[in-house]
Amino acid sequence: MSDAPGIMISAPSSGTGKTTVMLGLLRALADDGMRVQPFKSGPDYIDPAFHLAAAGRASFNLDTWAMGDGLLNAIAAQAKGAEICVAEGSMGLYDGVATRGQSGFGTSAETALRMGWPVVLVVDVSGQAQSAAAAALGFRMYNPDVPFAGVILNRVASPRHERLTALGMEKAGLTVLGALPRRGDLTLPERHLGLIQAVEHPDLEAAITGYATFLREHVDIDAIKSAARGKGAGQGGRLPPPPAQRIALAQDAAFSFTYPHLVEGWRAAGAEVLPFSPLADEAPDPGADLVWLPGGYPELHAGRLAAANTFRTGLRHHAETRPVHGECGGYMALGAALIDKEGQRHAMAGLLGLVTSYEKRKFHLGYRQAVLHAPLPGHAPGARLRGHEYHYSTILEQPDAPLAAVGDADGNPVPETGSYRGHVSGTFFHLITAEEEA
Repeated sequence: MSDAPGIMISAPSSGTGKTTVMLGLLRALADDGMRVQPFKSGPDYIDPAFHLAAAGRASFNLDTWAMGDGLLNAIAAQAKGAEICVAEGSMGLYDGVATRGQSGFGTSAETALRMGWPVVLVVDVSGQAQSAAAAALGFRMYNPDVPFAGVILNRVASPRHERLTALGMEKAGLTVLGALPRRGDLTLPERHLGLIQAVEHPDLEAAITGYATFLREHVDIDAIKSAARGKGAGQGGRLPPPPAQRIALAQDAAFSFTYPHLVEGWRAAGAEVLPFSPLADEAPDPGADLVWLPGGYPELHAGRLAAANTFRTGLRHHAETRPVHGECGGYMALGAALIDKEGQRHAMAGLLGLVTSYEKRKFHLGYRQAVLHAPLPGHAPGARLRGHEYHYSTILEQPDAPLAAVGDADGNPVPETGSYRGHVSGTFFHLITAEEEA
């Protein structure tokens, strides 16, 4: 359990600069000698690795749609020993899904309200001045129960622009915690799924150091510290248990998206996690009970994976007698072939008949709820799972039996059912939790 106070960095919408503020604040607080616990509200796979780089402490997702109270308590308890919690919101403050999930709709506002963390709203004020206060006040009053610390003005064009905008905020009764001048270099590299992965950033340390310096120059860090509040982690709940005792977990630039609370739960329960790199042509540990291939970007490394004979031989040998599971990119790598954006076909592991194409791009995004037809490691047939899907690949062939009945957040069926063959299974959704683990 942790009673560390916290804050929620959120915004009216995506693309307002909250990730820059988040990373700069994490590093500035850490540089001040504070033990900082980062969190991410919602199902984002990429941001937690950036948080870890900035704070030096693993970041965890808090998701009120997918997670029940018990799991939320267990994840909040990972802040044990921290002096302050800093959470980054997803999308806009009140953006969620159409139907209520285990604890809510999945909004950052719900996370802030449940944890008692006041919201710091990062407002892009480009193209407006006093009018920005009207929008910010709307966010403050939309749900008056959500704790609110104040605003950070972003992309300020000039000292005059700052004065006029701050005047509007003062009139609206909103505390201005900082004003960030417009700077084109304060953006993180992006590609088709949003930000690049932290491990791929050409100079992440220099970038985060720059963000921290920028924030110190233009934001009242002490005021943000003073605004932090919190309810602490509630009693009860546990992290998801491990699906096996010895788990070979693929970890490299092609396979990197596993929810941190899952791996932490595996380790906390005494499981041994055995990392290996398919891109380095490493086979999974021959003594592993389970091989788990996370999501990632195999489509960017398809040629290297097709040539990774040691990896594929080891994987096939394991699958003869023991389970193998892949999520999203890992699922694609278990299939027969992957077609890259140039239309070139690359042979994959061939443990499933799945053929996917990144040439025929189609955006798949959203929460998923699944009822298993067959076992998935750690879960029996009939188990109800919650997850999230986010990719551009298209299924061309899926000849194997469907793994689950899969629906979106509203329960509408989706065609990406996953599949299984023998000891091998795969899903396009990333597992967050089983409903009974909530």
